[in-house]
Amino acid sequence: MRNRFRSLTNRYTFRMLLTLCLGVATTLLFVNGSFVWMGISTCALLWSIWWQLQGYRSHTRRLLFLIDALENNDQTLHFSEEQGTSESKQINRSLNRVGRILYQVKAETARREKYYELILDCVNSGLLVLNDNGAVYQKNSEAVRLLGLNIFTHVRQLNKVDKLLMEKIEHCRPGEKLQTSFSNERGTVNLFIRVSDITVQNEHLRILSLNDINTELDEKEIDSWIRLTRVLTHEIMNAITPITSLSDTLLSLATPGNEEIRNGLQTISTTGKGLLAFVESYRRFTRIPSPEPSLFYLKPFLDRMIELARHQNNCSHITFRVEIEPADLILYADENLITQVSVNLLKNAIQAIGTQPDGVITLRAYGNAAEEVLIEFRNNGKPIPPDVAPHIFIPFFTTKEGGSGIGLSISRQIMRLSGGSIVLLPDKETRFVLTFN
Repeated sequence: MRNRFRSLTNRYTFRMLLTLCLGVATTLLFVNGSFVWMGISTCALLWSIWWQLQGYRSHTRRLLFLIDALENNDQTLHFSEEQGTSESKQINRSLNRVGRILYQVKAETARREKYYELILDCVNSGLLVLNDNGAVYQKNSEAVRLLGLNIFTHVRQLNKVDKLLMEKIEHCRPGEKLQTSFSNERGTVNLFIRVSDITVQNEHLRILSLNDINTELDEKEIDSWIRLTRVLTHEIMNAITPITSLSDTLLSLATPGNEEIRNGLQTISTTGKGLLAFVESYRRFTRIPSPEPSLFYLKPFLDRMIELARHQNNCSHITFRVEIEPADLILYADENLITQVSVNLLKNAIQAIGTQPDGVITLRAYGNAAEEVLIEFRNNGKPIPPDVAPHIFIPFFTTKEGGSGIGLSISRQIMRLSGGSIVLLPDKETRFVLTFN
């Protein structure tokens, strides 16, 4: 490499000296009045200058071609290393080598950017990088999912989601910690936003960390209810089991003539066994098996759920509709557990419609831009009152006479174990949405 550089340097030095000498000679011949020789020297000087310009233009043109190829990511550009002067060959070889090095650096940079993007997409928190004008420099998939936008290039686009959310993110400053909520197709989202900043290449950037508080609160709430239910069922069963056992023993020892005592013992035994069965139903909330997911088509699955609902309930007056987009939509989940969720939701929908003559239950399954699968259970029966809706997923909460209050709680627990969610969306009709990530 040094020898090539020295050779090129010597050649350019020779050309410069030749041009300089011709210039000096032309000047001296003009001063001495040798106009014939001066004309010859002038022609030689002009030729030397033209020669220099041609070489400069040729090298500049090739360099510009290389820069254009790099900008357009054109890796087919190659300068001939076999034709032309030895000087041209050396320059072409050097340009080709520079091009290969720059292409390798560019490819390595692209690989690193992709690597960091994949790392960001694996983070559970949403991450946004904004400049002071509100342009989005970087984002991960969790941030797009939380905000409910398919395309997000400027903070002003949040105006379509929620105006207050847009204003808070647009005017947030480094060091601030914000909390805001908004509603979208997934229900109500409560966001906790932490803001920091960094300066890159003399440009100030804000880094926003977004976290869905609902998810964390729901998980802690479910864990608390599970622990409480385990303790209660354990203590209640430990207290009632000896009573029922003792009443059965005394009942077997009671004399036939003492009917009042026998009836009392029989009542204690029957009531105790009924209470044990009642408590046992709550233990199901804490003993949901681990999901064993598999692939299955949603169209036959939902048809089967409707047939099962019709068989178990008196609902001949209710119209069932199924909408699948696309028709061959596939879900990866535990079919048995999702069956339990579907049965609970269909049973609730049938009870909400009651004897209403124009009752309609619609089951809709589709995929969204985030590659999630969603299943909607919608009915036009009696709506859930606004003051009741926030409590429907709480274990033991029920407004039905004789209800246990664990159907929706179990459904939420199943969806949580399946890596999804279940929400009740505010609408004119009752609409539950199951989301599978």
